[in-house]
Amino acid sequence: MTHRSFEFTHALCRVPADSVCDGLRASDRGDPDPALFRNQHAAYVAALRDAGCAVTVLEADEAFPDSVFIEDPALVLNGVAIVLRPGAPSRLGEAAALRPALEEHCRKVVDLKTEGFVDGGDILCTDDRVLIGLSARTDARGAEDLRPLVEAQGYRLEVLQTPPEILHFKTESSLLDAETVLATPALAASGAFDSMRVIETAPGEGASANAIRVNDVVMLSAGYPETADRLTQAGYEVVTLDTSQAALVDGGLSCMSLRYSL
Repeated sequence: MTHRSFEFTHALCRVPADSVCDGLRASDRGDPDPALFRNQHAAYVAALRDAGCAVTVLEADEAFPDSVFIEDPALVLNGVAIVLRPGAPSRLGEAAALRPALEEHCRKVVDLKTEGFVDGGDILCTDDRVLIGLSARTDARGAEDLRPLVEAQGYRLEVLQTPPEILHFKTESSLLDAETVLATPALAASGAFDSMRVIETAPGEGASANAIRVNDVVMLSAGYPETADRLTQAGYEVVTLDTSQAALVDGGLSCMSLRYSL
């Protein structure tokens, strides 16, 4: 049985490690403050619980600076966890480190066997499709090897090209409901969402595109009032959260939780 794409009963999160200061980033705007990051992360976990998710919070993993971004090493469909192969060399070991928690909390765990790479941040799931954007972290080999695992869960895989200046497909897009996405004008112009309704982020607010719809609410990073207003006007209930520390290491709302239904 498949669930609606924004309906979740459970989520896995991981506390930010002190080593997050060594996390990957495209440009250096300073190191995150681990204590402040943990406070913001706790508020994020609380928001997931308020939205109706049973949240399991895993301990920090100092061996992997980016491990707070727990969505990248796995994908969960219909309660079945697919262990992915992250594209950044420093993150390759995160998948194996996460596997025991997946075995404990998911119905079944399968491994993506590939010589390629797939990051969860490049995967956007609708009710019946898994959209995967090729990027610096996800390649065609990985995407094609993921196809049979996705199809086994009753989804159709669609491979798209993320514009080269965008880190992850979901850096600039998020699903609002079965027919609607929030996306930057640049990603919308790529044609990735031609079959869907697109609400575009407001000028200068591109970072707000990495939002998450969780049951009845849309979680949006704080500081993007015009985009928040667009979503409210479209009928969505918006909850804003401070993600300033995650942003310093190229993270956002979607990557800090692995959301699924059982």
